[in-house]
Amino acid sequence: MAGDVGFFGPDSVTWKLHQEPILGLGGLRSLYLQALHPRAVAGVSQNSTFRTDMWGRLARTSDYVVTVIYGSTAEAEQASARLRRLHARLSAVDPRTGESFRVDDPDLLRWVHVAEVESFLTTALRAGVRLSAAEIDTYYTEQLRAAALVGLDPATVPATAAEVDDYYTAMRPELGLTRDGAEAAFFLTVPPVPETWGSRPLRLGLTLGPPRWAYLGLASTAIGLLPPWARKMYGTPGWPTTDLAAGLSARGLRALLGSVLAVLPARYRVSPARQAALARAGLA
Repeated sequence: MAGDVGFFGPDSVTWKLHQEPILGLGGLRSLYLQALHPRAVAGVSQNSTFRTDMWGRLARTSDYVVTVIYGSTAEAEQASARLRRLHARLSAVDPRTGESFRVDDPDLLRWVHVAEVESFLTTALRAGVRLSAAEIDTYYTEQLRAAALVGLDPATVPATAAEVDDYYTAMRPELGLTRDGAEAAFFLTVPPVPETWGSRPLRLGLTLGPPRWAYLGLASTAIGLLPPWARKMYGTPGWPTTDLAAGLSARGLRALLGSVLAVLPARYRVSPARQAALARAGLA
């Protein structure tokens, strides 16, 4: 695999953007946004173990994204083939209509894809990562490769910032907070805390301690970074002051992460997947 930089590479905006640790917050934002699609969240609720293994599911999702971004061509293709085979076997029932639908329905895959890449990009920009308008559009265009890997026709996927805005406008009448969406958002906001976090148990299975409060801060920032129309669907304010506060919080978090990484040994500053990709590119 020497020299194989996969579907993106060191000159891509994708590699430039995904070296930012703050994108983890973008991933959380995307989950809140995805949960506003009634069928998308029903598909997860009826086919996933997120209620009993939330952290494992998030880890597997993160591993897939990292493989697509930094893996070799073969690694990314193998990971996406496994995902497509899994999705092809799954179906769910729309709780509003009783209609059965396939989890790999292109409309659902497109929503998940757009919500994810837009969340990564928006979170980075709000946290202070500088990208030109051309680089923003290039990122969306590059991510058409990721869309194709999950089985989408790239021609049907928004490929610029303007196209993403138009897509959200067209999708808004289909979105809303269902019971599945509310439960998913609750789990994202108050997830079960692993025992290794060392928090003391309270009633209702909740926990309290520094890790919990830190995570609640992350979750509230992720919600604050949602578009105003999405926040209103969750019953939270769509005020401009919320946007300002969330942006300041994201910038502060990015600065904190940068300060922590700066004092770590060099081998810990870059993720193993990125290190391996740089090595294949001869840039380690």
